Amino acid sequence: MKVLVTGIAGAIGRLVATRLLDAGHEVIGIDRRPWYHPPDGIRVFQHDIRKRPAEDVFRTQLPEALIHMATVTHLTHRSEDRFRINLGGTQAVFDHCHTYGVKRAIFVGRHTYYGAGPDSALYHTESEPPMAVHTFPELSDLVAADLYAGSALWRYPEVDTAVLRICYTLGPLRQGTLASFLRGPRVPMVLGFDPLFQFVHELDAADAICTALGHRDGGNDGRGLRGVFNVAGPPPVPLSVMIRQAGRVAVPLPELAFNLLLGRFGLPRLPPGALEHVKHPVVIDSSAFHGATGWQAKHDEDTTLHDFRVATDAR
Repeated sequence: MKVLVTGIAGAIGRLVATRLLDAGHEVIGIDRRPWYHPPDGIRVFQHDIRKRPAEDVFRTQLPEALIHMATVTHLTHRSEDRFRINLGGTQAVFDHCHTYGVKRAIFVGRHTYYGAGPDSALYHTESEPPMAVHTFPELSDLVAADLYAGSALWRYPEVDTAVLRICYTLGPLRQGTLASFLRGPRVPMVLGFDPLFQFVHELDAADAICTALGHRDGGNDGRGLRGVFNVAGPPPVPLSVMIRQAGRVAVPLPELAFNLLLGRFGLPRLPPGALEHVKHPVVIDSSAFHGATGWQAKHDEDTTLHDFRVATDAR
């Protein structure tokens, strides 16, 4: 199968592309960032997914499947282009799938779609609304992209579309929102709160994406995975335990001082909306994905935190 991966130059994108290549797929990718010296058999086109050259890749290469990972997820990235990249880019690639005959599409979203709050359910299911727009406005563009990708299920029924809402990734690559939060020697907590945090090993996240792409319906039509699915790894752990096992020092801060002290004294930078996510858990129920594909994480929480700690301390 010829697979197009957008955002291929990212850490998880490279893992996914390499796994697909090893599985015998033909892999091409689009990314504004360069990937110098990719493995033989992987072709990378350095384009903006919103622009005409990216559409030309669809037109000339005619991929059979798409994995869309080209979204800006860094919470401190506040450029004017972010909304246009996340929503406009998602709209563009799904329109191209429809125009150029792509049969399968995987959108890689985030479990933060559900938002955090004192009255939210402990385990979120796929049918719940996107409260992140209310509790964490900085995530509104990612929520919009997720909803647009989900709408492709009825707008383009000929494309087998799956939306994966993956929990935080963590591991030796030290990339992503949670890795940035834990990277420094001191990690802030809100005094009086110790929420559960859910994460999955980076290798398991890549494996889940590839599993979703390769899944075939057991019926006679043999179609691909369709629908919205939560993807999670081992059971969640309290923030204080996660900080300790990552070899960091927890710094409890009064809520009124929390946002004022972020970015100072070795503490990470976070947008104001992140306060709710440090106070309350965002935990997802991934039983639907397991039931549909049989996928399970291979790394437990101890191994995942150990791999992240070893890689970070080696720097």
